Amino acid sequence: MSEKLKQCREQINALDDELLKLLNQRAALAQQIGHLKECEKLLHGQPDSVVLRPEREAQVLRRLQAANPGPLSNEAIVALFTEVMSQCRALEAPMTVAYLGPEGTFTEAAALKRFGSAVEGQSCATIDDVFRAVENGSAQYGVVPVENSTEGAVGRTLDLLLQSGLQVCGEVMLAIHQCLLSTHCDVSLIETVYSHPQSLGQCQGWLNVNLPHAARIPVSSNAEAARLAAGHPGSAAIAGSQAALHFKLQLCVENIEDDARNTTRFLVLGKQRVAPSGCDKTSLVLSAVNRPGAVHELLSSLAKRGVSLTKFESRPSRSGLWEYMFYVDIEGHQDDAEVAAALAELRQAAAFMKILGSYPVAV
Repeated sequence: MSEKLKQCREQINALDDELLKLLNQRAALAQQIGHLKECEKLLHGQPDSVVLRPEREAQVLRRLQAANPGPLSNEAIVALFTEVMSQCRALEAPMTVAYLGPEGTFTEAAALKRFGSAVEGQSCATIDDVFRAVENGSAQYGVVPVENSTEGAVGRTLDLLLQSGLQVCGEVMLAIHQCLLSTHCDVSLIETVYSHPQSLGQCQGWLNVNLPHAARIPVSSNAEAARLAAGHPGSAAIAGSQAALHFKLQLCVENIEDDARNTTRFLVLGKQRVAPSGCDKTSLVLSAVNRPGAVHELLSSLAKRGVSLTKFESRPSRSGLWEYMFYVDIEGHQDDAEVAAALAELRQAAAFMKILGSYPVAV
């Protein structure tokens, strides 16, 4: 071993020792915060204090990204410190997060990206079950898909947001890379392809060229597709690479999605109202009165206050034929002065309006 290499390794050891000390100091402070919250609850009769502060965590991650000198990328910094915060948060109090399962789905990956590994994951069979888990308190938070850049909105999530009393507490953007998984990698022997309907849609161009004669069978999740493919040698699944590990399948072809920018947006559901972080988004659902120019009037309420619209999605209403609900995302927090004024005016112009939540923009 060269003297220079030996010196580098000794420096790494010294830095690791310093990191270990600092990480445990941070963890001790997290424990202290937990004890202080418990004391305040006992002394003042306050309700259970929330452990997760989405606005605070977003501020921490943005500050670290702005101060990052490299060579680690900002993406790597976010991943590292998300896990640090996850482990420290777990010392303050345990946390359960429900997600659309089973294990191996992209929704599980989104939950891990947002919360880190130091949470108890609760796999749910349906999006409805995720909502119920948070509503009945068996999970503090839930993660559900809401839209894909290729295939559009997830209708069931939108319907339940309208019906539920839960708040949107955050969002997660996850790059979706689809893979062809099978017990073997001889594509000529594949007669059936299982996957979630959205994933089949995201890969239809690749399937048309490479597996034009294979039957495409939609199933409830990509993990379920992988489970089926594991039991049927003449079949394959379209799923993420993590599903190959869970179900002991071969990863035959990677990145078969038709759009390399393929991204799914997930929402974090909870019962708390999130405070402003300084870079926020507000989601709401509304309907227009039945008169000419009514939708334009709704949008004008935002425009004249300088509030930017980032999403406008229509969905048929269950209340009448050819009636629609509009799902809207705007920049800013509902407590921001201009946003609050715009929302007050919007409430007067709309036939119906419900604020789904304000939360930090995905880091």
